[in-house]
Amino acid sequence: MKLVLMGTNAFVVPMFDRIKKSGHEILAVFTRAPKPVGRKKVLTPSPVHVWADENNLTVHTNIAEYNYTPDMIVVVSYGVILRDNVLSSAPCINIHPSRLPQYRGPSPIRTAIYNGDKTSAVCLMDVTAELDAGDVYMCREFEIGENDTNETVEETVSKIGADMLVEYLANPGAYPATPQNGAPSFTHKWTGADEIIDWNKSVYQIHNQIRALGCGRTKISGVDVKILETRIENNELKITRIQPAGKNPMDWKSFVNGLRGAPIKYGE
Repeated sequence: MKLVLMGTNAFVVPMFDRIKKSGHEILAVFTRAPKPVGRKKVLTPSPVHVWADENNLTVHTNIAEYNYTPDMIVVVSYGVILRDNVLSSAPCINIHPSRLPQYRGPSPIRTAIYNGDKTSAVCLMDVTAELDAGDVYMCREFEIGENDTNETVEETVSKIGADMLVEYLANPGAYPATPQNGAPSFTHKWTGADEIIDWNKSVYQIHNQIRALGCGRTKISGVDVKILETRIENNELKITRIQPAGKNPMDWKSFVNGLRGAPIKYGE
């Protein structure tokens, strides 16, 4: 099958790699343009871009350059709205990591973790002009552990999504389209403001916030910090990794030792 692949983020790479190794002909790869990274703002290509270059595939970073007639288009975490010229050129499928129509939009994994969900799903769906509203061909559930993070859930989704794509592309006719059923809910892009910890929330809400967003920002004993990792033990929040402003990440014991006996006050 002749394919065009569209994606950007790191967890997409294993899925695209499985597709390539299944013997399909990849006409081109579309990904987001390189972005400035780090303090020196070095222009850095996306993980999908790097993978495509390593495999000597044609790469485009501008959807306006699309001029293909593949058998199918595969889209995973691309982050670009597809127009009629793309959608009309071939059937277009997408991997979406939620139990549709729940959590449509840009951040289904982070939102599920933030909300404390115990399970979620991976859907293989048809791409339509309306965001994440297409019919579903396959849906597989998975569990979210109490200490799973966005990174670990992405790894799970990547493995499940790769299996689903390989199976579907081998025989698309075996998977009938099923319309989404129920009222949709929508996710949003998370910002730095969402990382600020409200210590009036429950320990579970704070734990979910940190593992979903990668950190929580606050003051502890007058020090600006990012809390990087926590655990729940006996219904109490235990900080395991922390990063004071201007310093490298460290474990909780090292941070407390640096306070030199000062009382620990959260949010102050």
